[in-house]
Amino acid sequence: MQTIKATPGHSQAEIDVWDAPTRVLHWLMVLCFAGAYLTSEGRIWRALHVTFGYTMAGLLVFRVIWGIIGTRYARFTNFVRAPAAAWAYLRSLLTRHPQHFAGHNPAGGLAIIALLATGAAVTLSGWVALQESSKDLWEDVHETFANLMLALVLLHVAAVVFSSWLHHENLVASMIHGRKAGPAGTGIRHLYRSIGVLLLLAVAGFWYLRWR
Repeated sequence: MQTIKATPGHSQAEIDVWDAPTRVLHWLMVLCFAGAYLTSEGRIWRALHVTFGYTMAGLLVFRVIWGIIGTRYARFTNFVRAPAAAWAYLRSLLTRHPQHFAGHNPAGGLAIIALLATGAAVTLSGWVALQESSKDLWEDVHETFANLMLALVLLHVAAVVFSSWLHHENLVASMIHGRKAGPAGTGIRHLYRSIGVLLLLAVAGFWYLRWR
């Protein structure tokens, strides 16, 4: 596992960190979760709610695959670390020189895994709730997981705002253009824009088939 961590005294540069598929997937997940949550009440929105849910399920599958074969900072091996590493990172925030990572920091990596796991639970319980057996029970389970995911999302947003302030970098902007500050020469070589476009087209095609 390769960890790219900036330390005082090392040459810093603006490097490419987030490839196109990772960025496209991130914002599609934001759209799908927000859309699904806002359309969760009322039968009039049921078809749209289900469409957002199925889309999110597909995006989760893609994220797992991309977490295995994707670029350096998108891979699970780059940011999934032991809780001890996350605790060490959090303790460093209280010092004059907090740890800074080009990709996800250890605490953020654990948050990503929690979001993916909760997202899987939300979509799976939602699919089961669409079936006839034990529908009311599974709707309650589905709602519980959705609220848990909302709490994790809000925590994630708060952490992004705090980290942006602490390290003097705009993490929201970096998830748009893909660049961050990091050790010179450690950026990814390929952005895979074509895969990002294909991902967008796949989602657009699915929505078209659902609504035509």
